[in-house]
Amino acid sequence: MKPQQQRINIELDQGQAEGTYSNFVLVGHTPSELVLDFARMMPGMQKAKVFSRIIMTPSHAKMLLKSLEDNIKKYEKQYGEIKLHGHESKNIGFGSPVTDEESA
Repeated sequence: MKPQQQRINIELDQGQAEGTYSNFVLVGHTPSELVLDFARMMPGMQKAKVFSRIIMTPSHAKMLLKSLEDNIKKYEKQYGEIKLHGHESKNIGFGSPVTDEESA
């Protein structure tokens, strides 16, 4: 017998509903957490500004990965393959977070 899915009510205020654009993500980890810094990097600039930091457990990060994989497959089935133009390296926009204190 398949367990019933729990229904969760999500609260989303006006500011969060507008969303935050990010074109650059830094990913770091400790033994107990993964840290995702969502940033925006403007063309010609050497500095990216972090707009949101998400900290999660490794198991939640793996669930996020599986959910993203599933949703990207669904997206590509509906709209076609997502092309990664000019991003031959898998590490473009992904790396360890560096704060102003660490870079000084």
